[in-house]
Amino acid sequence: MPQPCGRRQGRTRLLILVDADACPVKDEIYRVARRTGVPVRIVANSYFRVPAEPLFEQVVVGDGFDAADDWIAERAGPGVIVVTGDILLADRAVKAGATVLGHNGRPFTAANIGGAVAARSLAEIGRAMTWAGDDGRGAARTGPAPFAAADRSRFLSALDEAIGRIKRGR
Repeated sequence: MPQPCGRRQGRTRLLILVDADACPVKDEIYRVARRTGVPVRIVANSYFRVPAEPLFEQVVVGDGFDAADDWIAERAGPGVIVVTGDILLADRAVKAGATVLGHNGRPFTAANIGGAVAARSLAEIGRAMTWAGDDGRGAARTGPAPFAAADRSRFLSALDEAIGRIKRGR
């Protein structure tokens, strides 16, 4: 089993792992990584454009179900920042000791991940009932709120804060 990327010869080094499929903040991650010198692994099921710079590495995994999530979860640990919008991957990464951020800058922690997983499950049940036409009226179907400039700003701030906290050893 792979060792967490954040461990190297007994010391912790910073690394950012990005669940890249549908990630709206890749450009922000690149900008922060360049400024801080933190390496980034962009993990996805298919190829797409990643800056051709030493700090950035694209990891293309198989197209199997959850292949990218599994790759990230196996390498998550102390010193690793995982960026994902996937609640179940966030749960796995938090349990491995990684710092986990949602695309909107919301940190996932041991204190809040259980509630996030429960809310996801309830939303999934609600969607299933709506799609099944449970009330026979075709209830309105809504998705997540549109991604806004405030979300990008909050993400940038949260990523900077997470990097600083890890560098200070907290």
